[in-house]
Amino acid sequence: MRGGQKVGFARHLRQAATDAERSLWHHSRNHSLMGCKFRRQHPVGRFIVDFACLEHRLVIELDGGQHGSHVDERRTLEIQAAGFRVLRFWNNDALSRQQVVLNMIFEALATSTPRTDHHEANT
Repeated sequence: MRGGQKVGFARHLRQAATDAERSLWHHSRNHSLMGCKFRRQHPVGRFIVDFACLEHRLVIELDGGQHGSHVDERRTLEIQAAGFRVLRFWNNDALSRQQVVLNMIFEALATSTPRTDHHEANT
């Protein structure tokens, strides 16, 4: 997928967000998680990830029933190869165990070293 196509597709994904994505976005937008900036539906390599914090090189993926373990494994490995740590949660956990999910994200941010050389470009 080319850059312009990716941007258009990411915009579509933001508009068609799941309940779990909307809920997590509510808690992560506007620097509300440890003052970190998160982007939603952000391109990383050949993928569009659900949420990304470029400063901490952290990607958060929310998975529904349509995901398969082999596909997700391969995707995670490629995102990690691009220099990101990946946290993956089931949609139902992001909704029903929201505080646990937020605590895990908080812990990941707290234990990472922020990069000062991050940039706004796609990685």
